[in-house]
Amino acid sequence: MRLAIEDIKFDEQGLIPAVVQDARTRQILTLAYMNVESLRKTLETGETWFWSRSRSCLWHKGETSGNTQRVVELWLDCDTDALNVLALPEGPACHTGAESCFHHRVQGASFGGSALVAPDLQSTPTTRSSGLVELLYTLYRLVESRKRDRPEGSYTTYLFNQGLDKILKKVGEESAETIIAAKNDDRSALMKETSDLLYHLVVLLVEQGVRLEEVGAELEARRKK
Repeated sequence: MRLAIEDIKFDEQGLIPAVVQDARTRQILTLAYMNVESLRKTLETGETWFWSRSRSCLWHKGETSGNTQRVVELWLDCDTDALNVLALPEGPACHTGAESCFHHRVQGASFGGSALVAPDLQSTPTTRSSGLVELLYTLYRLVESRKRDRPEGSYTTYLFNQGLDKILKKVGEESAETIIAAKNDDRSALMKETSDLLYHLVVLLVEQGVRLEEVGAELEARRKK
């Protein structure tokens, strides 16, 4: 069912809570509030805008930090009085530098003898920054920033300055080295060469403007065949 802004139930202050989640991992990033104007700006720009209750003003997430959130989908709950924003974060969501604003575990709280946060959930890929998917997205964002800012002394900057041919050459070299490591049955070397290959592939994707989401969509389409 598709709903419009006019269908949303804002509270007596003209606000609605918005739970922002990472569209890839479904990790909760932050809880903020929107009014009609910030919601319209979110829809118009494709990035999250909120209403600051403490400062009584609109604020664009990432306006000063650069850590924007590119909106993928907006969902309303069954009572149409709460929003769920699925977004692709360009950097940490929290002003402290943490990936999520929800990074303080409640100690001492328990239900039926179990901790409020189940220990096994702490090791899942969606809640650990060490998950391969999250690492790839973090790497992609870092490589994007290197292409944009070109800091001196950076190897990634060097590759972008040299251009596509240099990047393609490195992808070829790392592919060959990965094959050699596998052929030699050298597990340690294989892991290292695979890591080098993945890095250079990410550089190539950024250079060509191909998003990881597009690669994921292609893999998903193939899986369904």
